[in-house]
Amino acid sequence: MRPLTEEETRVMFEKIAKYIGENLQLLVDRPDGTYCFRLHNDRVYYVSEKILKLAANISGDKLVSLGTCFGKFTKTHKFRLHITALDYLAPYAKYKVWIKPGAEQSFLYGNHVLKSGLGRITENTSQYQGVVVYSMADIPLMIPVAPVRREGQHLFQQTSFCPVLQLRRAKHSMEVGVKI
Repeated sequence: MRPLTEEETRVMFEKIAKYIGENLQLLVDRPDGTYCFRLHNDRVYYVSEKILKLAANISGDKLVSLGTCFGKFTKTHKFRLHITALDYLAPYAKYKVWIKPGAEQSFLYGNHVLKSGLGRITENTSQYQGVVVYSMADIPLMIPVAPVRREGQHLFQQTSFCPVLQLRRAKHSMEVGVKI
């Protein structure tokens, strides 16, 4: 478990800023304490400093995970967000899309969303902007990238969203995982 290098931090923050913009500072300096990002086995974990100090007693080879996995670095040093980051990114998202209940299940199974399946869209969503997809009941579902939009319209093309992230939504609490 080590802190991220400057290059890793830059790449990760650029990816996260695509979804939450200037609200990135709110992710680190929270009212309930200070949180930080740590790298372990090419995965980036979001963890409070209190838990980080407690986990210092565990050796690195025995440590499985720490905090919430935000994403991972690929072998080409690109950062990929995981679905577990959704609960932390959704409250600060700048651009949101709501999907109607009829299209929600089809979307979660990996299919595209037609224009008729879109409920609402945040104004001024630009091309290839990171969005958070919500159900009509305001439950965050996924964090894909918005595709090309039509001229003069804020509606998306017929093949609107292709799910980018894993669909398994594991709830990770702020626990320390240790191999036995």
